[in-house]
Amino acid sequence: MLGVKILETKIIENAFDELLKCQYERISESNLKVTLPIQPLFINSVGVVHGGIISSLADIAMGNTFPIDEHNRQTVVTVDLKTSFLKPAKGKYIVADAHVVKMGRTLNHIDCFIYDDNHNLVAKSNGIFANI
Repeated sequence: MLGVKILETKIIENAFDELLKCQYERISESNLKVTLPIQPLFINSVGVVHGGIISSLADIAMGNTFPIDEHNRQTVVTVDLKTSFLKPAKGKYIVADAHVVKMGRTLNHIDCFIYDDNHNLVAKSNGIFANI
């Protein structure tokens, strides 16, 4: 990406994220992209990525957008998560693009857009995360 400064990406060390083989790209302090390679296990009986995988990817991207503590632990937990599915997800990978909308004293609002490897919008999520 021309003209985009990639910041150092510090992420939560999480076995689930590692199992999914997530790859992180910090775009700014309030924007994180997470790429998920599509594995055969993620495909449902219709032949597309299972909605639970897409929702999990959105949750991972949104939660990792926030700073981590000095022990490499998360500083927020999910309070509310909504995902709308717009198009079947297929291909080699999907990308979640998470953006902080509002940071508050106790609650934070964030949006996430999920794209396939052809840059088609396949889902959108929004979440509320509580500071811990």
